[in-house]
Amino acid sequence: MKNPFYLILCMGLLLSSTETFAQKKKINLAKSTVFDPANRPKNLSDTALLELVQKQTFRYFWDFGHPVSGLSRERSNTSFDYGGEVVTTGGTGFGIMSMIVAAERKWYPRDSIANRVAKMLKFLAKADNYHGVFPHWLNGETGKTIPFGRKDDGGDLVETSFLMTGLLCARQYFDQDTEAERTIRSRVSWIWNELEFDWYTRGNPNQLYWHWSPNQGWAMNFELRGYNETLITYILGAASPRYPITAQVYNKCWAESDHFKNGKEFYGVKLPLGFDYGGPLFFTHYSFVGLDPRNLKDRYANYWEQNVNHTLINYKHCVANPGKFKGYSDKNWGLTASDTYNGYNAHSPTNDFGTITPTAALSSFPYTPELSMKALRHFYDDMGDKLWSEYGFIDAFNESQNWYANSHLAIDQGPIIVMIENYRTGLLWKLFMQDTDVQNGLKKLGFESPAIK
Repeated sequence: MKNPFYLILCMGLLLSSTETFAQKKKINLAKSTVFDPANRPKNLSDTALLELVQKQTFRYFWDFGHPVSGLSRERSNTSFDYGGEVVTTGGTGFGIMSMIVAAERKWYPRDSIANRVAKMLKFLAKADNYHGVFPHWLNGETGKTIPFGRKDDGGDLVETSFLMTGLLCARQYFDQDTEAERTIRSRVSWIWNELEFDWYTRGNPNQLYWHWSPNQGWAMNFELRGYNETLITYILGAASPRYPITAQVYNKCWAESDHFKNGKEFYGVKLPLGFDYGGPLFFTHYSFVGLDPRNLKDRYANYWEQNVNHTLINYKHCVANPGKFKGYSDKNWGLTASDTYNGYNAHSPTNDFGTITPTAALSSFPYTPELSMKALRHFYDDMGDKLWSEYGFIDAFNESQNWYANSHLAIDQGPIIVMIENYRTGLLWKLFMQDTDVQNGLKKLGFESPAIK
């Protein structure tokens, strides 16, 4: 069976350069003459700190969004000779959800945010797609595909699912009778209706594939088997109004692998599904920025239990610190995919090299609020001089190596804003779960949830 961490392995190969996009402009992102983390607000209440973290992190998507398309840049530093032209489809989905939070919390005028989202949708409507499915990376100025790998130069069904989650939330939220908000609703519906999930089965009712390219065909040959971050792809596939997948492919492909069911205990915590020790924490974030896991069940698991327990195992591992890494403690924890001192890696209890990634603990606020708050206090109050920047927290750090990232990634920054908001108000969960198509998809796959009418 193919390595389930294909995405992370590819990113590890591509994200090897450490020259920052900001350095080309002679600005250091983390400690510039414009921004001094030592002057950050002090002695904040928990509520004020959460608000500040969300709002500051939002600057990555608002201030650093691509100037032509408005889409979310992949990262704040160059990689493999790519720079500020690279926008990410999945990260843009998280960015759009962040814009909904900004509008709701009135950080910027609603009409300004609606105009930005409408601009992004007009760009996406003309951008490269493959049977309605967008590539992982686009050129933010031209809308042309930027290959993610030598054979990965076509549709990426998973990244498109992350994007579509954000778009469906936007269709629900922007419900006013203005030109921009009407544009948002109509463009989202058009993109959604043209997304051919069934094409990515290759005509086989028991399989669903991640990639297809007109140049490479099915050469990537990567089936979407669980358990990992791609659950949302099946739910949206079943929800598709024009090109749906069947429940059979969910049960015969997603749920059929040697790393789907678990049931063992790790650090005294039972893990229903997935790899031993749970894998990287983004498994509990990416599919669940919109999908509400609270009392969400199917024949395989209770997904609230799954996500809480996965997070607790990750936390307990960092507290136990079997690798004896500097800094690990009950307030300094969180292993997930991120930049690290020698490239990029999918950090987890079974792949631990001492790198803590703030998004891991902070995007877990719904699951472990007290533990996540303790981590947030440590990152901000104790380590803020090294970790805080004009775009929120830096991507990652490794105290054993005395290494602190000078980068920010859309797929790490976005879940911080969105999952903290879901912890505070449940906003994105409410928007996504009230979508009629989403409800139909969940019913089709046999899910139960209090949100399903």
